[in-house]
Amino acid sequence: MLDLFEGEAPWQEVLAEDAVILRRYAREDDQWLFRHIMQVASLRPFQHRITPGGFRMSVAMTHCGSRGGYPENPPVPPVSLPAELQQFAVRTAGSAGFSGFLPDSCLMNRYAPGSKLTLHQDKDEKDLRQPIVSVSLGLPAVFQFGGFDRADALQRVLLEHGDVVVWGGRSRLRFHGIAPVKPGSHPLTGAYRYNMTFRCAG
Repeated sequence: MLDLFEGEAPWQEVLAEDAVILRRYAREDDQWLFRHIMQVASLRPFQHRITPGGFRMSVAMTHCGSRGGYPENPPVPPVSLPAELQQFAVRTAGSAGFSGFLPDSCLMNRYAPGSKLTLHQDKDEKDLRQPIVSVSLGLPAVFQFGGFDRADALQRVLLEHGDVVVWGGRSRLRFHGIAPVKPGSHPLTGAYRYNMTFRCAG
């Protein structure tokens, strides 16, 4: 398959204050990042979690490292955050201007066609001074990035394979989500989009 972006250098796009997209940043690391997702999923299979309102989420989730605000039913034995992944997240945050990032958790989401993630804030972490590092692999998806109220206007930006969104500081509690993923096929991930979200869950 022809890769239209082969050899293209990564670049940055500003979303808001303290929020940036690192375009194509993870493309050269995609193989080993995806391998880590599969290794974690072999130990902690992807689950469709139930929301507090009793709804089954369309996106499937697993994670490694600190559990943070992501309880599981039934409980699954913990899987540590690999040092290689932690170092990648620290380096990525630094590229976006966030030094001193200390991630202890990686949430991994799997999106089948039609899967989405409704608008929400990442506010369950104990240290909100730490940023969020979110890596996209596989099928493209529309990332929705809003304000500090659910009803605020949204930016809608297409995230493609290898793109990384980093936000913190004055944008740390902005609402965000993923619009329904469209059908397709990717050479690495097949019919899915995968997302890795690094954070300090505490």
